[in-house]
Amino acid sequence: MFDKLKTVEKRYDDLNELLSDPKIIAHQSEFQKYAKEQSDLTPIVNRFKDLKNFIQQLEDSKKILEEEKDPEMLEMAEEDLAQVELQKRKAEEDLKLLLLPKDPRDERNVIVEIRAGTGGEEAALFSTDLFRMYSRYAEEKKWQVEILSSNLTGKGGFKEVIFNISGKGVYSKLKYEGGTHRVQRVPDTESQGRIHTSAVTVAVLPEVEDVDIKINPSDIKIDVYRASGPGGQSVNTTDSAVRLTFVPTGMIVTCQDEKSQHKNREKAMKVLRARLYDAEQQKAHDEQDSERKQQVGSGDRSERIRTYNFPQERVTDHRIGLTLHKLSAIMEGALDEVIDALNMHFQSEALKGTK
Repeated sequence: MFDKLKTVEKRYDDLNELLSDPKIIAHQSEFQKYAKEQSDLTPIVNRFKDLKNFIQQLEDSKKILEEEKDPEMLEMAEEDLAQVELQKRKAEEDLKLLLLPKDPRDERNVIVEIRAGTGGEEAALFSTDLFRMYSRYAEEKKWQVEILSSNLTGKGGFKEVIFNISGKGVYSKLKYEGGTHRVQRVPDTESQGRIHTSAVTVAVLPEVEDVDIKINPSDIKIDVYRASGPGGQSVNTTDSAVRLTFVPTGMIVTCQDEKSQHKNREKAMKVLRARLYDAEQQKAHDEQDSERKQQVGSGDRSERIRTYNFPQERVTDHRIGLTLHKLSAIMEGALDEVIDALNMHFQSEALKGTK
């Protein structure tokens, strides 16, 4: 690992020189490329400096132990040695994680799909709550949220809502949110005060560009129709709603939120590209990555990943055994503690795979 870290450190120094070169500064795209690479290497280089300092401190403490005769000074040196040894080990573990290959999709925007599952109206209402939770989290992170498609029930719940979240590092934070989210609470309509269990599925897809996946226009069937709201209420007097069918697989995407047929088609295409890309990635994982499945599960969206228990103010993520009694705060978007724990867990699992 030390040799690899020295190589990273040298590259970092080379980048510093490149970024001060007037020729590079004059070419904005090239300058930005090198600046991003330098930014990515900075945490590794800084932690490597810490490691080298700890190693030097250990050597100094060992010299003191060899030369010192005073019992009190020896005791202090031994305490320092133990403390620095712990710091050194922590720096080494941090660096192992930092050197793991990054998911190339981490910086991408995402398309999130939330669908009510078992539980009828209560599941639809919880879909709305989850949409609000992720929207609040995005707001805290200074990300942008745009609804691409939605299907409301008569009581204001979402049967389905598809939305785009854009900003810095969105996929790196939200990529483990996909799965079945279970809610346990007393519905407003429950007169006996009984707790009901409902389920909502969440899919998190990295947004893709045309270069990521090529779609033959002849493979897409496009239908336009008049948009309608809950209960059949007409919300538009023109054929602006769009239904795309990807003929080879039968995959269907609809969008009717915009008054413009053109905008609805653009949004539907964005969702279709993301779903097709996700399907390709899943197929590749299924064929190549049985070891990963053993470590972190199949990733199948039917798996229950989290339970939100309102009477007990409890949230439990079943994949990592994390339980927090702060449900109200989490539903208001305070997701960092859960998301950071998930990222740390899956990074540690990936690290095991490199040993």
